[in-house]
Amino acid sequence: MEDILDLYAEAEDPLFPVVCFDECPYQLVSHIRQAIPAQPGQRRRYDYHYRREGTCNLFVFFCPRQGWRHISVTDRRTKQDFAEQMRDLVDVYFPRAFKI
Repeated sequence: MEDILDLYAEAEDPLFPVVCFDECPYQLVSHIRQAIPAQPGQRRRYDYHYRREGTCNLFVFFCPRQGWRHISVTDRRTKQDFAEQMRDLVDVYFPRAFKI
């Protein structure tokens, strides 16, 4: 952990950008019932029933020093999807970097 914090503390160098990457599956849902309106002394309430609308995958790039982020949404999470994200990171977002 200390090595990571030391990396974040280094001066920014456009040839060696620090990029955080994460991916996560996400379930898409829609509500079946309308929310119960707020009443005096009570908050608006939601029912727990929902309809499953499928899934997707989120790929997230984040550069903490530059305040830059990019999110890609894909239908699935495969090796090819991951490889395409890495290719975009190198060829599209940081084409002049020596090391990411």
